[in-house]
Amino acid sequence: MRSDFAGAAASYDSSAVLAREVGARMAARLDLVKIAPQCVADIGCATGDGIRELQQRYSKAQALAVDYALPMLRTVRRRTPLLQRLTGRGPRLVNADVRALPLVANSLGLVWSNLMLHWLDDPLPALRELHRVLEVGGLLSFATLGPDTLKELREAGAGVGAGNAPKEVPLRDMVRRFLDMHDLGDMLVAAGFGDPVMDMELITLTYPTPRVFLADQRHLGVRDALLGRQGWRDWRRLFGAWPQDADGRLPASFEIVYGHAWKPEPRQIADGRAVVKFRSR
Repeated sequence: MRSDFAGAAASYDSSAVLAREVGARMAARLDLVKIAPQCVADIGCATGDGIRELQQRYSKAQALAVDYALPMLRTVRRRTPLLQRLTGRGPRLVNADVRALPLVANSLGLVWSNLMLHWLDDPLPALRELHRVLEVGGLLSFATLGPDTLKELREAGAGVGAGNAPKEVPLRDMVRRFLDMHDLGDMLVAAGFGDPVMDMELITLTYPTPRVFLADQRHLGVRDALLGRQGWRDWRRLFGAWPQDADGRLPASFEIVYGHAWKPEPRQIADGRAVVKFRSR
């Protein structure tokens, strides 16, 4: 998927309708949080909408744009205003995997991640790494895809065989499956976060034809990761069973799981000894 995503840098913005909408809703949730972080990071920043939002919101904070795809980071640099670049106020670009960040522990006040974590087969190592780099009292705010994503295609493919696929795997099982918010909440606790808050909603996009839907996913660099590599007969069967809405368009629902969690005071130090605090009256 890394090469697909890197190759999508030039076309990403033309199809990033969902990411922009989710980013706006994540930003609205930050209105309810009173923080003044000294350093903020957008993990999986793509072309930089998130880090630009964070810079506007927390203008005094050092901003880090983190992505594992270099072409995405180059786009962030190109879109950084000249004055910011000349004054050193542009975001610092970090080419890294979320599971191994080149950042010191306890260095970030806010981590933002929009529609990235669900592409990991196991998000727990990434959540542990985000916990490591957050300072005590720091906030993790993220959005991921949930299990009802593309439920229309799953239902359409429920009785459709996959043709040339091994063992005639139903097409519904070839659409990537995502974790639900309860599993993600459990992972946050396992990673060390305190009292995670989770909620979800469905956002439905509509497409005039299957070709436009596929083109959008390709422009985002996620088509194969989302739908797998299908033979043309399988595509035909699946899309032939995709029900149209009242306007003759093809609905595609995306379950968006939102989460935020704080890094609490440590209960033990690195050598395993418990932390006990005494307060005088």
